Amino acid sequence: MQNKEDLPANATVDVVTSGKASEIDDWETIKDNDIMQQQSAILAEEAEKIQYVGDKEPVSSLAAEYQSGSAILLEKIKVLNEQYAALRRTRGDGNCFFRSFMFSYLEHILETQDQVEVDRVKASVEKCRKTLLDLGYTEFTFEDFFGLFIEQLESVLQGNEGSISQEELVARCRDQSVSDYVVMFFRFVTSGEIKRRSEFFEPFIMGLSNATVEQFCKSSVEPMGEESDHVHITALSDALGVPIRVVYLDRSSCDTGGTSVNHHDFIPTSEALPSTASGGSEASKPYITLLYRPGHYDILYCK
Repeated sequence: MQNKEDLPANATVDVVTSGKASEIDDWETIKDNDIMQQQSAILAEEAEKIQYVGDKEPVSSLAAEYQSGSAILLEKIKVLNEQYAALRRTRGDGNCFFRSFMFSYLEHILETQDQVEVDRVKASVEKCRKTLLDLGYTEFTFEDFFGLFIEQLESVLQGNEGSISQEELVARCRDQSVSDYVVMFFRFVTSGEIKRRSEFFEPFIMGLSNATVEQFCKSSVEPMGEESDHVHITALSDALGVPIRVVYLDRSSCDTGGTSVNHHDFIPTSEALPSTASGGSEASKPYITLLYRPGHYDILYCK
């Protein structure tokens, strides 16, 4: 959840009745759950005004959201602007991590035309499919999501009959019928990986909630709109063998005395990493970089 200091300067939350802000005389009749549902509805309505995947923009554009906020955030935005070439926003609908990963990964393949990586990740996808079947999932519950991801993956390789351009990739990732299906593919892959390695993930899940691994996957991983944290990122990175860097824009202080921005690299387990002629160091270098602000992920582009 966002702290007040981390919210954009123009963000406001009112209690809404029948679409209009209203005064409430008897606050005792209003339950906490009612207020939370009303606030969620407001946030969902605001989120729908933003495209699933936005256009590239300068990192410095973030500063406009925090003019009335914490000074340390403005300083960190300056640092980010020096280190990164651009930002691409995603809709804050609870699916922003998976949507950011989706676009960033497909864009990487489009730019590199890395057939070896495509073949490798296809093999990883087949392992994920087998994991779900071994866990007792019926194939019809996930096969369409898997099929659509493979279709998008093949479409960004040029020279095929269905090859697409950068502009077409953006358009597809903004198309709900495509975008949400690929997000669901990632959600199934993530859930399968967490369940497959339940003993590893269980302590982290217990640290987040009192839920079992099964309950956590059912309530916090597989449903659309559920936000992601380090458990989701670790599981997806491991399952597909894709390193991910997450850069944190928050109010944490800097031990060095100056202003710096922290990041964490999620490196897949050794068996999931692609092999390279250089001995593996390049294989573990993240080529997907996401910006995390409390409760939300966007895409960053390195200089």
